[in-house]
Amino acid sequence: MKVSNSAVTYRAHDARWMTISTDEYESMRRTTEVRSDRDLMEQIEEGKRDSAKVIDFEELASEIGI
Repeated sequence: MKVSNSAVTYRAHDARWMTISTDEYESMRRTTEVRSDRDLMEQIEEGKRDSAKVIDFEELASEIGI
């Protein structure tokens, strides 16, 4: 590994691709979408400050019937 002030460079590797499950891909995609949404992230932070109840997506989906 070569370290400079502006970037970190790793040596070349032989891997050309990586296989992940569709579920894992969708989870990563949804996470990226949420974390990219500034307003949503502010709401999440506000909820944390206010000690709001936290539930996982599957529980929420069940509660609202989707």
